[in-house]
Amino acid sequence: MPVAGKKDVASAVTEFTPKSTAYTYPPSEREPYPQPEKTVSVLAISPCDEDHVFLGNIFSHSKWHIRGVRCWRDALAHLSEHRTPVVVCERDLPDCTWREVLSELARFPDPPLLVVTSRLADEHLWAEVLNLGGYDVLMKPFDQTEVIRVIGLAWLNWKNSRERNRRAAPRIALAAGM
Repeated sequence: MPVAGKKDVASAVTEFTPKSTAYTYPPSEREPYPQPEKTVSVLAISPCDEDHVFLGNIFSHSKWHIRGVRCWRDALAHLSEHRTPVVVCERDLPDCTWREVLSELARFPDPPLLVVTSRLADEHLWAEVLNLGGYDVLMKPFDQTEVIRVIGLAWLNWKNSRERNRRAAPRIALAAGM
């Protein structure tokens, strides 16, 4: 039974239309945000429609493409077909937890970095995410600047790691006598 004065999720989502804001890169000479040369795909896994709308609006004027899914099953289908450098995942999903997502992402040949989101983000969650191999934690409600910073740096870290691995591969083969 609805509580007086409270709105259900469906009506809240239809009324939630954040204003799109265009960000210039870099915002200042001292604080550049990484910007990819080509379109980069980010996967957002959240049962909350407002998360998908907000993330989509943040990156709507950039080279980032945010794909939103509601559960891990749908995320797995997307990841098996698309190379994705960054996954943004709600702490608790309908069909698994962020820990299970992190474990499954590690099985991919070119695993994406995981950013966990939560309204209950605290030092404990942040430490746990980092210690288990996740990239970072974003607190909800989202701060637009922090979202851009964290996702941008996660992509840059993923990209640099791939480049280091690519450059190291010939040296490793030579050392192994191949």
